[in-house]
Amino acid sequence: MCLGIPAQIVELVDPESGIAKAEISGVRRNVSVALCPEARVGDWVLVHVGFALSLIDEEQALETLALLEQMGEAYEQEVREIRASAVP
Repeated sequence: MCLGIPAQIVELVDPESGIAKAEISGVRRNVSVALCPEARVGDWVLVHVGFALSLIDEEQALETLALLEQMGEAYEQEVREIRASAVP
């Protein structure tokens, strides 16, 4: 299962190419922000298969994360896959 997961932008790695580093459930990885060119450090985005699909507010992000955690194994599996693809 692939889930859209809230992530917070922590660094704009390559603004011209639309690459940012986002923190997803405690894991940092590069994501494309080409679909959300207005995303800035500190913003929350909804990430699916490595792409930030839309900006979301912090309240919505935290609510969504809480709901995802309640899903149990499906969410745990998604976090394991995120960790496996993390960047230092």
